[in-house]
Amino acid sequence: MYPVPYAVAHSAADRQSADFPRFGRDDETCERYGTDTVYDVFWLNVFGPKLVESVGRERMLSTPAYLVEELPNGSVLLVLRPTAADFASDEARVAQARAHVHLRPDLDFDTVLRMLRERSAALVPVEPRFHPDVAPFLSRLPDEFAISERQRKIAELNAFRPPVPEEWLPVGLPSDVENPERVRSYYGDLAESLVAALHTNVPSIFDATPESLTDLDFYFWRESFPERYERDLIDEHTAPAIGAFLGGMLVRRLGGTWVPRQKLEESQVRVGKRVWLPFLRARRYMQSRQALLDYSLTQFFRVVERHGA
Repeated sequence: MYPVPYAVAHSAADRQSADFPRFGRDDETCERYGTDTVYDVFWLNVFGPKLVESVGRERMLSTPAYLVEELPNGSVLLVLRPTAADFASDEARVAQARAHVHLRPDLDFDTVLRMLRERSAALVPVEPRFHPDVAPFLSRLPDEFAISERQRKIAELNAFRPPVPEEWLPVGLPSDVENPERVRSYYGDLAESLVAALHTNVPSIFDATPESLTDLDFYFWRESFPERYERDLIDEHTAPAIGAFLGGMLVRRLGGTWVPRQKLEESQVRVGKRVWLPFLRARRYMQSRQALLDYSLTQFFRVVERHGA
């Protein structure tokens, strides 16, 4: 039988919190030395013969735990408690700390226990309470993070408050183009270019619904689009196409009216008593990954909808 050098069974989230199996080491060090000491103790542990001997077999076998069993190949099976279900309870953390400092006398019990309790605290479920204007977007983000980080991210997103949209005017500028219909057609072409470019990754873009705006928000954020692609490409093509698509949504879904301007960022959509600046919004939106949150398409549409009601 080939001896297992080291194996564990434990909560995936808590293993991530412990940085298992690197335990803070870089990849090269981890690959070179493997598990050369007891960096942590989990609910179920199998310590291979080499690790057992480095700790001391007698010390290993006298570890305070629910089950300590010497295996035929010289490995040692160590199970901290009868079940793994309550691994994050304070009782389980005390048992974990006791076993760890027994195997590593150089460690301080209080320090180890404090770190374990911090890991438990980080896993306590946090109820999502996102800002309503961006909740459809933010609700998709936590699953994109490591499971050990999700509750902290939910808490951060709960506290997030997007800036109130400023891309509007109380009194619109008059159109200053010679052929408004031709310019509106150009806006349509810009919007179609976005659909053509992204329909595979964002299929709902064909429907041009409020949900498709949230799908776009999520796609651009997940891809870190503003930071991965060339700035010239974004400024000259992507941002104008987004602005045209967003403005078209205000026209189709909210009964808005285009007011074309020679300067693209001055182009407006009148909805109710306000005129909105979708191209300006799109330019700000595409500045950074954080800007995708601060200037989301989801929020903009909801605010326009509310004011136009």
